[in-house]
Amino acid sequence: MNRKLLTAEGYQRLQDELNDLVRKERPEITKIVSWAASLGDRSENADYIYNKRKLREIDRRIRYLTKLFEVAHKVEYSPEQDGKAYFGAWVELENDEGETTKFRIVGDEEIYGCKDYISLQSPIAKACLGKSVDDEIQVHTPTGKKNWYLIKIHYLT
Repeated sequence: MNRKLLTAEGYQRLQDELNDLVRKERPEITKIVSWAASLGDRSENADYIYNKRKLREIDRRIRYLTKLFEVAHKVEYSPEQDGKAYFGAWVELENDEGETTKFRIVGDEEIYGCKDYISLQSPIAKACLGKSVDDEIQVHTPTGKKNWYLIKIHYLT
């Protein structure tokens, strides 16, 4: 795994998820698996089979998050970022047709479950980096170049 960038909020959210998995969910599922195993024949025991599978999923996620935190770098907001679009910025764009879009530039690990977050690696995020309000941004898409205008930038503080 390469170095992974996370916003302070994303870092905390993933840390909370890991703590919840280790301290709450895994012990609960382990108790259920132990109880189901004590009933005898495991080959046709639905509680045992289902919860054993769930335990493997939890263990897989714990391993993944543990390895992620070994290479994660939490990026804190800095007042020097104001006025320019950088990692962690909320950006609002408008195109020539007057359509607007709003998103937050975050790391790859933070985009899941958040429809208005985009990866730092996406073409539109790369085009926005370092730009200021009123700058024109060209994004290369499969249908050709699209022009957008940066109309708003703000950071969570």
